[in-house]
Amino acid sequence: MTQVGPWLREHWQLIAAPVLIVAIIAVAMFWLRPATRQVTGPFLTDNPAGVVEGVEYRPEIDPEDFSTIIDNPYMPMSAGETRTYRQEDERVVVTVTGSTRQVMGIEAVVVRDREYRGDALIEDTEDWFAQDAEGNVWYFGENTAECSGGGISTRGGSWEAGVDGAQPGIVMLAEPRVGDYYRQEFYRGQAEDVARVRELGTTVDHDGREYDDVLLTEDFTALEPGKLEHKSYAPEVGLIEERDVGREAGVRLVDLVRGEPSPSDSGSLCQA
Repeated sequence: MTQVGPWLREHWQLIAAPVLIVAIIAVAMFWLRPATRQVTGPFLTDNPAGVVEGVEYRPEIDPEDFSTIIDNPYMPMSAGETRTYRQEDERVVVTVTGSTRQVMGIEAVVVRDREYRGDALIEDTEDWFAQDAEGNVWYFGENTAECSGGGISTRGGSWEAGVDGAQPGIVMLAEPRVGDYYRQEFYRGQAEDVARVRELGTTVDHDGREYDDVLLTEDFTALEPGKLEHKSYAPEVGLIEERDVGREAGVRLVDLVRGEPSPSDSGSLCQA
């Protein structure tokens, strides 16, 4: 021991240099790491679809707690309603159909979502939703198809809660609070969207139409690091806009029509 002290004093550089190099590399890796998301503010996870690190996501689903009556003010779905959204030459037509589908023992409302570029149908999807007794709107999966030449080119992106480990998520909370952080869907490696309530009670003006008490969320997914979307919801209307952060223009609601409900046939996907 008496020889160690003098040796360390004489050769301290041999130890310090490698330690310093490792520290510099660690700091550089931290600052140069790729961005994952640009989410701000607190994270409140005490909701039925809360995201808790290190805890397996498996929400408790009791079919007795669910209904096809979806009257959450920020995401109402009445059979026969059709919402049309536009962005440049693309439009999305979302119709609440008169059809339902059994998922995880729950009767879910079928919503038909069709995306057009010009007059060409490029994507056709059936989404499945139900509302729990508390008023949360849950998403139970989708049957989706990309369209080309009047036919289906691929069905990539389809998933069903309860199948192959997929779990449902919440697309609208019954009582959203700023900071609420929740899963909207979960199918590992395929569908992992999450959202956070960013603002409540804001006012939005769309081409002269003013929406009050608007809810703003920021949506992101681990499958697309760095991508962040803002979505705006108006009471008794639902989604009025979604856009990628950094872009001024987004997909906006341009029409809402309430009519007689019609059924949806999954065999008619991609058919005009």
